[in-house]
Amino acid sequence: MSTPTKSRQWPKITWLGLPLVLIGGWFQPLLGFALLGCMVGAVGIALFNGRAWCNWMCPRGSFFDLLLDKLSAKRPIPGLFRRWPLRAFMVVMIFSMMGLQWYLSWGDLPAMGLALVRILTVTTIVGIILAVLYSPRTWCLICPMGTIANLLTKKDKALRIETSCVNCKLCSKACPMQLKPYEFRQEGVLGDRDCIKCASCVAACPKKALSFEAKPGDSCQAA
Repeated sequence: MSTPTKSRQWPKITWLGLPLVLIGGWFQPLLGFALLGCMVGAVGIALFNGRAWCNWMCPRGSFFDLLLDKLSAKRPIPGLFRRWPLRAFMVVMIFSMMGLQWYLSWGDLPAMGLALVRILTVTTIVGIILAVLYSPRTWCLICPMGTIANLLTKKDKALRIETSCVNCKLCSKACPMQLKPYEFRQEGVLGDRDCIKCASCVAACPKKALSFEAKPGDSCQAA
């Protein structure tokens, strides 16, 4: 059974990008432009493989997974963070902040880079607080780029759920986004596009009922 999981060594490397920009950016503001690379990466990957970028290439996501897991209360993520009004608000707010700061400093590259560092600093602090209070990946549900990636995810890239699923709920316990694949057993595919393709659920399923591999002739798509 194949999965889209990338090498488990990647998150151990990519998380270093966060302190590099978060700390180094205050001394070398041009490092802030690395955020644009992350934005392009998240959107580009989403067009082909959903939120896979969030799993193994996002420095902040890797940081949350590797360094905050033991500090987290690991409580259920409040439903509010999954609701689209809040997620849309976060997209508008963050891009408005960036746009305003760039407008005021247009042409001054260090100042523009520093604006990105400020946004990264504030959102990371919020993300750390949420990770400690709830679950490491709580911020990922309201991350603007994660929300945009969700909207761009193609329906035919969803997790497959076989009828051998017995609703043991181990998949949900293993999922860093606290998704519930077992609830989509009848549909045959995971209808929640916040799946980051980490395949933790695939590994946790005792019945081997989960897979990202489409079967020959399978035309089933996520809703």
